[in-house]
Formats: sequence, C-alpha cells, structure tokens
Amino acid sequence: MIQSHPLVRIADDSLALACGADAVAAVFTATGCTVERVSSWGMHWLEPLVEIDGQGFGPATPADVPAILAGTSAKAIGPIAAHPFLARQQRLTFARAGRTRPLSLDDYAETGGWAGLKRARAIGREEVLAELITSGLRGRGGAGFPAGIKWRTVAEAPGTRKYVVCNADEGDSGTFADRMVMEGDPFLLIEGMAIAAHAVGADRGYIYVRSEYPHAIAKLRKAIGLAILHIAPFQLEVRVGAGAYVCGEETSLLNSIEGKRGEVRAKPPLPALEGLFGCPTVVNNVLTLAAVPHILSAGGAELYQRLGVDRSKGTMPVQLAGNIRHGGLFETTFGMTLGELVNDVGGGTASGRPVKAAQVGGPLGAYIPPSQFHLPFAYEQFAAADALIGHGGVVVFDDTVDMGGMARFAMQFCAAESCGKCTPCRIGSTRGVELIDRIRAPTPATADAVASLPQMHNGRKSGRSREEELQLLEDLCETMQFGSLCALGGFTPYPVRSALKHWPEDFEPKA
Repeated sequence: MIQSHPLVRIADDSLALACGADAVAAVFTATGCTVERVSSWGMHWLEPLVEIDGQGFGPATPADVPAILAGTSAKAIGPIAAHPFLARQQRLTFARAGRTRPLSLDDYAETGGWAGLKRARAIGREEVLAELITSGLRGRGGAGFPAGIKWRTVAEAPGTRKYVVCNADEGDSGTFADRMVMEGDPFLLIEGMAIAAHAVGADRGYIYVRSEYPHAIAKLRKAIGLAILHIAPFQLEVRVGAGAYVCGEETSLLNSIEGKRGEVRAKPPLPALEGLFGCPTVVNNVLTLAAVPHILSAGGAELYQRLGVDRSKGTMPVQLAGNIRHGGLFETTFGMTLGELVNDVGGGTASGRPVKAAQVGGPLGAYIPPSQFHLPFAYEQFAAADALIGHGGVVVFDDTVDMGGMARFAMQFCAAESCGKCTPCRIGSTRGVELIDRIRAPTPATADAVASLPQMHNGRKSGRSREEELQLLEDLCETMQFGSLCALGGFTPYPVRSALKHWPEDFEPKA
C-alpha cells in the first residue's frame, strides 16, 4: 500500500501527452495526490509512465490509478533508475531527463545548471574555444563537423555583429531527441547557446523550430523569458518554420529566418564567414549545443574526450523507432554496435518477426542489413560502410518490408522536398522514381502485348535492357551525390544504393 496522497510524477512531453498522460494525471489529482509534471525518461513504450517514490508504473491508464495507489498494480516496473534500459546508458546530455520539471529554474540550478556558462565567462573566450576543441565534440547531425573548429572560425571572422543559430528543424524520420531537450530541459539548450555566444562574440541568437512542434515552441518561449537574467546581454528568439524538410539544411534555414524562400545557398562563402544577414554565424543543432554545458563544466572537456572511439568522442543520444519493441531514447558512448542497439537494447521488432533492415540517419540514411549489425555506432565506421549516423535516429523494419519500394520512396521524398535550386536534386529525384518504376515493372506476358507497345523493350518503355536501367540508376545516384548543392540530393543515393546492394531481389519485376 502506497502512503496516502503521495507525490506523483508524470511527464508532460508530447509523446506522453499523446499517450494519455493528462488523463492519468487528472485522476491522481482527483484522489488528493500532488502531481508534478516532469520531463520524460525516454522509455517511450512505457508512457504514460508514473513515478512514485522512485518506483515506476507503466504504461498507465486512468483505470490503473486505484491499483497503483493500493500497491497491487501489475504494471509496476520497480525502481525506474535501475531499469535495464536506463542502467546501461551513460547520460550526459540527458542527465536530467525524467528527474526535473522543465520550467523550474530551481530544479535546473540544483542539478548543475548554469555552471558551464559561469565557468565559460570566468575563463574567457579563448579558453572556451580551446576546451571545446579538446573535447572532440562534433556536430550531432549531417557530416559531424568539429564544433570547436566552426566556433573558432566565427570568433576569428571579421565583423561587428555575429549570430548563434540553433537548427531545431528536426525533420528526420525516427528522431525526437531535439524535441525531448526542448520540451524537457529547455534551459540546457539556452545555456549552450549562451556559451557559444560568449565564445564567438555574438549578442543575438535564434532557435529555428518547425511548426509541428507546438509544445516545444511554447516551452522554449517561456524558458527564454525565465532565463533572461542568466543569459544577458545575449538576446534569444524562437523562429517558427513552416515544415519544409530542406530547411534542416543550414543555409536554407538562414534564408528562412531572413524571410526569404527556404532554398539552399551555394558555398562558399560558408555561414561561419557570411551567414545570417551576411554576418559570421554559428549554426549548430540542438544536440550539439546541449552537449556544451557539460563540456564547459570543470573537467568536462577531458572526460568527454576520453569517451567514445577514434574521432567519435563523447556520447550520442540514439533514438530507437519504427518496428521495435522498446522504442525510446538511449544515450551511450560511441562504439556500441548497431546489433546491440537494435536487438539487446531495443528488444528486436515489435511484430516479433525477424529484422530485415535498420535505417540510420533519417529518410536519406542507408539501409543496413543484419549481416552488418556488427558495425560500431561511430562516424568513421559508418562512413567506411557507405552509411551515415546523422542525427542518431535508428528506424527498424521487419522482413515484410519491400526494399525496392523503400528505395523508390527515397527518390519520391527528395522530389517532394527539393527546394528546386539545383538540377541533380530537382530533376534527378523525379527521374529516379520513374527509373525504379521501370526496373520493377512487370514484363508483358504475351507477344501481342509487346507488339502493342512498340517503344518497349523487355517491358520497359525506354528501349533499354534491365541491366542498362540498373546501370543508369547507379549513374544517376552518382550524379546526385556529387552534383547536388546540399545533402538533400547528395544523400538520397544512400538508401537507394544500399537497398539495391543488399536486397536486389526486391527490385525484380512484380507480376
């Protein structure tokens, strides 16, 4: 029997709300309990997750409340912090997840908040830049460029005004870590941006959030108002995007903030030299900036540098999604294998069927077969296997998925989301959809059918053989990869090539 009127803690992030957390909280409140709304632990398959005196119950429904209070609930999972999913993590960026109230300045300060900013201001800009470079922190998205090098470039660039921009346009499939930071620990992101501003000499910053994140937008705006005295003279503003995927690319994002069409800029010049409004600009995503306060705390840079493998330093919040039993956020040091993440941590597929593929790095990441699940989760190892880590999203598929159809989807997605500025992306993706359709088209069954289609050869209107069409697809992928202005067109070949390489049978003509 739980003590009468206990303190009940329930997450108020978007996923918990979508699963009915408000209704569960209302029943606890009606029984006389005090309910605190906190950040999510990241064990999404257990939401709504109820915590009472450190003990967890989930996924909870309003009907479960009496049994939970009586101590007889079948949904008890024991001490939350000791749960295997959490116990094997090394949480730095998400150290407060599940433990603090998102908009409580007291909670944030009591758990080490503002320590990194205070120390950064005490040691000076040069030492901040040196420690960030020492840490080995790389951008947690895209190509993983070293954050310290980017910051130093902005700091040394001539200009009377400089900016810090947070790319919170989290549009990749199966990713939600940015949202969890913004909704669950917004002061962490604000502190990271204030440290960046101090280091490079900026006095203004913007957080660019997609409109599909209304709860994150509301939390950030409230948090900025609460933190204004801590970050002054740095001024911070939230800008809301309209949901264009291409605005996740940094120069498209900058155009959007400026009120222009969200399309890619040619490089050079780099945003670090000529970015927002033509001024030197730091552009990092949420996870990169959220890692900074820990690094700037005493001894943090050396600790961060010791974690991980090769040049993949620190921890990575891996997001497990798709057809997976235990979906959620798993923060770990670089080096854990993909198989461990999918099978041991994630528990395999939710359907119970064999895993066929895992796509890592968003909708334009490579499809990785189980035969390559020995790959360590690290930048260099994935690059050597023609794959991407990107934002750390892992989407799992079972053996019912049609990989030829998934390759077609990648081309179709690129065609729909292209800004239209460069030909390889704009036209190449459209031709790619048509080409895959021809490759997979059924061959006419009779001589009469062939005769009625004089332009067709082996069922394909182009007059090319299937082997020639496959080679043309490879040539098209190469053109898109090396000829596109940005990663939208440049990365689209990854899922197409990987699907064709590992599952060629899924490209056979369909009857």
